[in-house]
Amino acid sequence: MTAGLIEELKKVRDFRTKKGQRHPLWFVLLLVIMGTMSGCLGYRGLGDFVKRHKQSLIETLEIPKERVPSYSTIRRVMMRVNFNDLTQVFNCWANQYVELSEFEWLATDGKSIKATVKDYSSAYQSFISVVSIFSSKQGLVVGLQTMNNKQTSEIATVQNLIAALNLKDVVFSFDALHCQKKLSNKLSTVAMIT
Repeated sequence: MTAGLIEELKKVRDFRTKKGQRHPLWFVLLLVIMGTMSGCLGYRGLGDFVKRHKQSLIETLEIPKERVPSYSTIRRVMMRVNFNDLTQVFNCWANQYVELSEFEWLATDGKSIKATVKDYSSAYQSFISVVSIFSSKQGLVVGLQTMNNKQTSEIATVQNLIAALNLKDVVFSFDALHCQKKLSNKLSTVAMIT
């Protein structure tokens, strides 16, 4: 039996206090995912997406009190949500729908999240990145993992993500960063790489 996205999102721990809470965390996270999948980027873009589809969202998701979150609510949630919990829940949900064919090509890359930069003027900035594995053929993200550049490297994060997803008989494309001899030997035991 497959788990629905809403049931999985309900597993993300809500960091907010009950006082003044108008929307369940799963609902805000669902709107972020839906808006992002529709090409809306940034807090205002996500807020516009929610406004534009307000009536449909209320009817389809049976939202009580007929209210949807504003862009500022989305912003507050996204700034404080535990991304590790969110990516783990997302990976669990997404894995049920991804069936990779033999030697399917997967692109692997990390992207920094601009809003998370600390010590902006420093040469050694701290920021959060999201590493993803993407199936070009299916147009699907196979898995995600967050990383803090002060605590770990993209190399280690990619290796951990590949191991956690248990991917076999696939072909990866990596940035040059991952094409060091000792790394390619280690990864080739897991999957074909390019």
